Amino acid sequence: MDERTATATDRESMEVEVTRIVDAPRDLVFEAWTDAEHLTKWWGPEGFSVAECTSDPRPGGSLMIVMRGPDGVDYPMTGTYREVLRPERLVIESTAVGEDGTPLLEALQTVTFTDLDGKTEITVRSRATALVPIAIAMLGGMEAGLTQSLQCLDDVLTGAVERQIVVSRVFHAPRELVFRAFTEQDHVEHWWGPTGFTLTTHEMDVRPGGTWRFLMHGPDGVDYPNTVVYEEITAPARLVFRHVDPPFRTTTVTLDEFMGMTALTMRMVFATAEDRDAVEEKHHATQGTEQTLDRLGEHLAAIAPPAQGQ
Repeated sequence: MDERTATATDRESMEVEVTRIVDAPRDLVFEAWTDAEHLTKWWGPEGFSVAECTSDPRPGGSLMIVMRGPDGVDYPMTGTYREVLRPERLVIESTAVGEDGTPLLEALQTVTFTDLDGKTEITVRSRATALVPIAIAMLGGMEAGLTQSLQCLDDVLTGAVERQIVVSRVFHAPRELVFRAFTEQDHVEHWWGPTGFTLTTHEMDVRPGGTWRFLMHGPDGVDYPNTVVYEEITAPARLVFRHVDPPFRTTTVTLDEFMGMTALTMRMVFATAEDRDAVEEKHHATQGTEQTLDRLGEHLAAIAPPAQGQ
């Protein structure tokens, strides 16, 4: 659900609902939402960390979180627990403030936790109101931020955080075009691979169960054969594909709209932490993924339609 309570040209309030099922017991998930030590490990969108956190999970108790962005900027939030029904429900009122303490955004967040035979369904309903014009842009990223936060929580609870490589980008291009760049051969061959690599595609059948077979040609003359099997195709929001060549891993690409741009997260989860570490040491996988997305950005810049007013 994505309910806007003002017009598209004067959007001051927004209500969103995000649901996720995590493979962890409800008591543990509730603890992760209310214990300061747990919150520091997962709160916030991709690329953010928690610089400071205090939590007093009782009706009338306070919550304070300072998120730190990838650019080093701090984003403080103060809150109050209005309802605490352990381990079923939380209601939290919060205010995002500027560096000088000026209130920017007010929010009311209701979180419910449903037991599903040892797993937990988390439903987050959040209604936020921008208090100053600059905060209207924050509303546009609210749903994506919640979705990414729940992914981070899932990664921490299931241990995937120890086995993965995650890289994020924001592209000045519409989501539909970015999705096409991942799923159409004519686009992929322009950008896939780190700096200096080229690509030969032998087969690209983009559907659940379909196969992508390709050869990456390194700048040193070495060829790297790859076979990928698509597991999920949800246009234009999500791709999941499995690499059937060692080291085995599953890559999830999520695409979120943000004010006409596209926030992309690429997550590669390996079978073991040792596999992840070996790929980092031998192939510098994080750096290679960063370079690959740099090349995607260059390709999108060359083909994306100009923004309105340009």
